[in-house]
Amino acid sequence: MNRESVKKIMEAISKEMSANRGYLVELDQVNGDGDLGISMDDGYRAVVEFLKTAKEKDLGKLFKACGKVFNASAPSSLGTITSFGFMGMAKALKGKEEVGFDEAAGAMLAAVENIMEKAESKVGEKTILDSLYPGAEALLKHASDPETAVMEAEKAAGQGSEATRQMRAVHGRAAYSADRSIGILDGGSVVGKLIFKGIAGYYRAK
Repeated sequence: MNRESVKKIMEAISKEMSANRGYLVELDQVNGDGDLGISMDDGYRAVVEFLKTAKEKDLGKLFKACGKVFNASAPSSLGTITSFGFMGMAKALKGKEEVGFDEAAGAMLAAVENIMEKAESKVGEKTILDSLYPGAEALLKHASDPETAVMEAEKAAGQGSEATRQMRAVHGRAAYSADRSIGILDGGSVVGKLIFKGIAGYYRAK
């Protein structure tokens, strides 16, 4: 992974957010503000635009800048949470201009762990973590075979997202009617699933 591949991966993820903008809005209207699809689409579009002209080769500094751009362009709770992920990647990749798949996978897990720490949340609380964490774990587990890794990560993230239907919300507006949240798919978890779908799409295109 280097600056160029980061750019292409973000383009692939942004494409998924754009294609699912309306669907994410519908999911968020059930228990949230209804702006999820808008903020995620806007955030990733802004990152893609930034990367078109970014000259920074240090991956740590590049991801840190992406986090700032995302946070400014997606003023929402998940926008802030996503920026925590970018900052986790930045810390893990500080001072490196190019890394192998295994190190990139490790940085992805570091990103998810940073979200857990900063947002004071964990798997099982009906959030984006329910898809991000199993996806990142699968990515790292199969890192010796990138093609298998991205496929397994996409599958794990999808299964994690689907599992949120049976969870009771702990955070955000949905927590005010926690029992009514049971049976409803969490929109944030779908965002996590789409991130891994984008990553897998990038590798398939290669």
